[in-house]
Amino acid sequence: MAAQSSLRAVVDRETPLRAGENEASASGVSWAAVAGGAFVASALSLILLSLGTGLGFSAVSPWSNNGASAAALGSGAIVWLVLTQVLASALGGYLGGRLRTKWTGIHTDEVYFRDTAHGLLVWAVGMVITAGFLASSAASFAGAQKSAPSTSSTQESALDPTAYFVDMLLRAGGPANEKQDVPERPEVSRIFAHDLRQGALPSGDQSYLALLVSARTGLNASDAEKRVTDVFGEAQEATDHLRKAIAHLSLWLFVALLSGAFCASYAGTIGGKQRDHVPV
Repeated sequence: MAAQSSLRAVVDRETPLRAGENEASASGVSWAAVAGGAFVASALSLILLSLGTGLGFSAVSPWSNNGASAAALGSGAIVWLVLTQVLASALGGYLGGRLRTKWTGIHTDEVYFRDTAHGLLVWAVGMVITAGFLASSAASFAGAQKSAPSTSSTQESALDPTAYFVDMLLRAGGPANEKQDVPERPEVSRIFAHDLRQGALPSGDQSYLALLVSARTGLNASDAEKRVTDVFGEAQEATDHLRKAIAHLSLWLFVALLSGAFCASYAGTIGGKQRDHVPV
C-alpha cells in the first residue's frame, strides 16, 4: 500500500492537470511555431524557385546545338523541384519543432508524435501559403494580359492550343489569301478541339475541312484532304506529347511533395529533441 501511494503521488506530481480536469491545460500544438516554420519554408521555396528559374533560362538557347537539351532541362527541373521541397520543408519542420513549447509530464512517445505532427503541419501550412502566392501571381499576370491592348482574335489565338495547326491547315501561298480566312478560323479551331477530344477525325468533318481548305488555298480536293489528314495527325501527336508531359510532371510533383512532407516531419522530431535537451 505504501508503494502504491508513493507511485500515485509521483504520477500526480508529473501530470500537469488542474483540479476536476481530464486534460492538461497546455495545447498539444504550438501554432506560433507552426506558423513561423511555415512562413520560412514558403520563403525558402520561392527563393529556390527563383534561383532554379534563373539557372534554367541561362541554360536555354534559341540557337541549335547551343545550351542544354530539352531532356536535360526536364531532368534538371525535376531534380531541382525535389531538392527545393526537401530543403525548404526540412528547414521549416526543424524550426517548427525547435520553437515549440516544451511539454512537461508527457510520455516520450507522445512527444515524438507531437513533434512529427508539428513538422507535418508546417509543411501543410507552407504549401497552402506557397500555392496561394503562386495562384495570386498567375491571376495578376492573366489580368495584365487581358488588359493589354490587343484584338480579340489575337487573344483567342494565344489561348487556343490548336491555333498553330489551324494556321498550318489554312496556310496559302501569299498573304492576300491569309487575310480572307479569318472568319473561318474559330470554326476550324472548334472542330479540331472537338475531334482531338474524341481521338478521331470523322469523315464529315474531314470532307468539310477539305472543302474549306480547297476554297481558301486553291488546292485540289485530294491535296486538301491530304493536308487535313496530315495536320490533324500532327495535332494528335502534339496533344499526346503534352498529355504525357503533364502526367510525367504530375507524378514527379507527387514524389516531391511526399518527400517534402516526410522531411518536414522528420526534421520536426530533430528540432524537438534539441529543444528538450537545451540546458536552462
